[in-house]
Amino acid sequence: MATTRSTRKGDGRLTAALDPQDQGPQDACGVFGVWAPGEDVAKLTYYGLYALQHRGQESAGIAVSNGRQILVYKDMGLVSQVFDESTLDALQGHVAIGHSRYSTTGASTWHNAQPTFHPTPHGSIALAHNGNLINTAELAAMVRDRSVLDGELDLKVTRVEPVSTNDTSVVTALLADHPDTTVEERAKELLPLVKGAFSFVWMTEDTLYAARDPQGIRPLVLGRLERGWVVASETAALDIVGASFIREIEPGEMVAIDADGLRSQTFAEAAPKHCLFEFVYLARPDTVMTGKRMHSVRVEIGRRLAKTFPVDADLVIPVPESGTPAAIGYAEASGIPYGTGLVKNSYVGRTFIQPSQTIRQLGIRLKLNPLRDVIEGKRLVVVDDSIVRGNTQRALVRMLREAGAREVHVRISSPPVKWPCFYGIDFATRAELIGNGLSVDEICRSIDADSLGYIDLDDLVDATDVPKPNLCRACFDGVYPIELPDPVLLGKDVLESSQSVPVSTTTDVDGLAASLSGSGASDALRRP
Repeated sequence: MATTRSTRKGDGRLTAALDPQDQGPQDACGVFGVWAPGEDVAKLTYYGLYALQHRGQESAGIAVSNGRQILVYKDMGLVSQVFDESTLDALQGHVAIGHSRYSTTGASTWHNAQPTFHPTPHGSIALAHNGNLINTAELAAMVRDRSVLDGELDLKVTRVEPVSTNDTSVVTALLADHPDTTVEERAKELLPLVKGAFSFVWMTEDTLYAARDPQGIRPLVLGRLERGWVVASETAALDIVGASFIREIEPGEMVAIDADGLRSQTFAEAAPKHCLFEFVYLARPDTVMTGKRMHSVRVEIGRRLAKTFPVDADLVIPVPESGTPAAIGYAEASGIPYGTGLVKNSYVGRTFIQPSQTIRQLGIRLKLNPLRDVIEGKRLVVVDDSIVRGNTQRALVRMLREAGAREVHVRISSPPVKWPCFYGIDFATRAELIGNGLSVDEICRSIDADSLGYIDLDDLVDATDVPKPNLCRACFDGVYPIELPDPVLLGKDVLESSQSVPVSTTTDVDGLAASLSGSGASDALRRP
């Protein structure tokens, strides 16, 4: 085994670094795996991660095996910042996994970047994870208990991931503990004990594995190469490497791929609860999930918005890029012309230069600029995917009015976000969610729009063609499909802070500081 760290570090900043008061829902992570002897698996993984960059922008990593050892290379930053031609050329082998991270458990540090690595008595394991576990503290206690017995499992003792504080490193350590059995048999024992959302991709020196939680909250798909197999978070990653889509990895399923072919087994009974927000925002529009292309679903959402919230207007414009498909659908159903009224700076998502206070005050103009000639004197319908705090929409409406818009009618392709997510999306705290504290009319006045319409939850569900009981809708209705533990065991920093600290009004249930005393999301656990 060898681990390397690049000398050219990315800064790890997200778009929110430009405006700390303007942080939307942060994506889940992206995972990719390939087993393909004779192929350049490192470069296939690089391009697969490139297609999944939207799911996580904090760090990226690739692990490759040549059959004798696993080499892991990871760093902070975007995929294109972490890897270059010479780095990828050094990663030679026939099996690889990759990861692009947004942190949901554990700080955004190099030691928490993935894939994680752990030696075993008979080889090594590297693992990448999309999702978020809700029993991390319980699993960490299992690691500590086992380390007392054999002195080998404790993460600090092994010196492999000396300061890792994420749920993935805990699972990797437990998975590596299989002195009297195989990795595959150990996984079948361990996976039923892991609670929460997980799409795992892991590898030994000669085998690629993948598993999806029994609820199937986060996506995971299987693809076929001419000389191998691919697993990935989204079908868009299969497309970019020329793999044919075979099927989704089923909830509660584990697959193993090696020289003997592909094997599948069920480790838990399926109870599908696919994340509804994947359909609204997280997944790429060209990705197919549950048999539906996301672009088509979002266009249909726009059509339903137009029927439910019609308005006399001159032009429908999207907030690029996430509002574009729904805006197309709204224009189609309403008969109002569709146009481009906002130009997005595609490169603003990351900066190596910390903006000054003067630049910060430009706010949304760093990302979007209005086309005055298009919108001046017009009555606009502005379509976006969601409203979190309301700061972005407030600034956007003001900017459009300053550019000459006569009216601004806002339409949102998701219901109000009222509850935190514990399964892989990092929203604001519940106290900061504008949909939690204000009515739709109050939000409309707050952002200074002429009118505001959110898609109805049932209309959104119908647009997906997935039965409502098979969807996780918790961020919209507060109904969590997997029973949640005590709030103190749910924070992002659960492995970084003392677990003996009692729950108080200073820590919200989603691990972030609550901005209003006593009005965090702790009551989410008491909601039926």
